[in-house]
Amino acid sequence: MSILTIRPVTSAADELRFIKAQWLFYEGNPHWVPPLIMDRKKLIDRRKNPFYNHARMELFLAEREGAVVGRIGAIVNDNHNREHNENIGFFGFFECVSEQPVADALFDAAAAWLKTQGVTAMRGPASPSVNDEYGLLVEGFDRSPMVMMPYNPPYYAGLIEGYGLQKVKDLYAYEVSSKTVFTDKLKRVAKIVRDREGLVVRTLDMKNFKNEVKTIRELYARGWERNWGEVPMTEEEFNYAAGDLKAIVDPDIVIIAEIKGKPVGFGMTLPDINQVLIKNRKGRLIPGALRLLLNRKKINEVRIVILGVIPEYLNSGIGGLLFYETGVRCVEKGYPVGEASWVLEDNVMMNRGAQLMNGVLTKRYRLFQKPLA
Repeated sequence: MSILTIRPVTSAADELRFIKAQWLFYEGNPHWVPPLIMDRKKLIDRRKNPFYNHARMELFLAEREGAVVGRIGAIVNDNHNREHNENIGFFGFFECVSEQPVADALFDAAAAWLKTQGVTAMRGPASPSVNDEYGLLVEGFDRSPMVMMPYNPPYYAGLIEGYGLQKVKDLYAYEVSSKTVFTDKLKRVAKIVRDREGLVVRTLDMKNFKNEVKTIRELYARGWERNWGEVPMTEEEFNYAAGDLKAIVDPDIVIIAEIKGKPVGFGMTLPDINQVLIKNRKGRLIPGALRLLLNRKKINEVRIVILGVIPEYLNSGIGGLLFYETGVRCVEKGYPVGEASWVLEDNVMMNRGAQLMNGVLTKRYRLFQKPLA
């Protein structure tokens, strides 16, 4: 009988093995989008990624007869626990063969390490945080993931539940189309709000990128501070992420709403570069980056990543106007289809906004949790 071993990742070679192990679980899957290996290295780099200034992580590999059969990460995010007055840890980067004993061994390793950090529960998947790939796909396996969204085999939910982890929250993804989004009601709401509030909606100024990032960071910190699970990025984290996004952002579909010159809300929509990266099956920067550069104009779908307003304008209808303005600009730039993701299942205002756009719920992601005795 072959022996299963679970061991921590302790070297640069181990980290590369951990990253490349993901390819083992998606061979022949036409919907999986291979990540860029370089991006994954940056994501788990505990020396350079500013996320780890307030977080700790241990990575584990499951091996049998020298072959990788699974992997997992265990994460403690101190900023999350301070923000939400919790004492939990997270699991993430989970990949596994369809064998419950292997999954159990991986979760045991993550749980044991989390216990040494003093936390009392394990939640996930978060790879490694709410601001990265978050949640497990439980519906919508016949569609490829949008940019910065996760994808996984259908059997993972069974492995996670088999270990005793239970659902704590679902996240929704809505598909919106130019054929159905511009209803008379949406147009009417947008006009009423614009006239009543004296609202001006402008696009991102790339020539003033540094200050624009500062404005968006301040809006994000205020507008999302009360949402379940949300943890505002530190200034260093936000700038780090903005540096990566600068290469793929389309400034004409990132919008900022202002009243008398004061920013009150914003919407960040990104071209779905996964439409190109899905063909880069080995995850290499070259030819991945070159293919993206050459085929960028062929991208015709977007992901609405963030959209909202600061608290004092929460019930003003500005959110609906931002949805409308995003749709108008996306169609003008040649993006007739988009995905609003993700939306908390109990976020009434955002779900209403997606429904106001005739959004169709196409994917569902799930967070699981288990107490650590």
